[in-house]
Amino acid sequence: MHPIRAARTAQHHAVRAITTRGLAHPLTLALLAVAATAAARAWDAGHPVTETHLAPAREAPPLMPNRQAGRRG
Repeated sequence: MHPIRAARTAQHHAVRAITTRGLAHPLTLALLAVAATAAARAWDAGHPVTETHLAPAREAPPLMPNRQAGRRG
């Protein structure tokens, strides 16, 4: 299986396990470990992280008025 496809599939299974069983369930933790390993293998194969995530890149939201650049407080 292609490394990107494996990483996406593992991530999908891990998210479904979180939704149905919760984050602390042993199966969820195992699937998260598999997803992390698959993502690392894809990275080692030369694929950027953006190929793993299908969501389009978005611009950052504008800063709040009290957090404008160059202003403290």
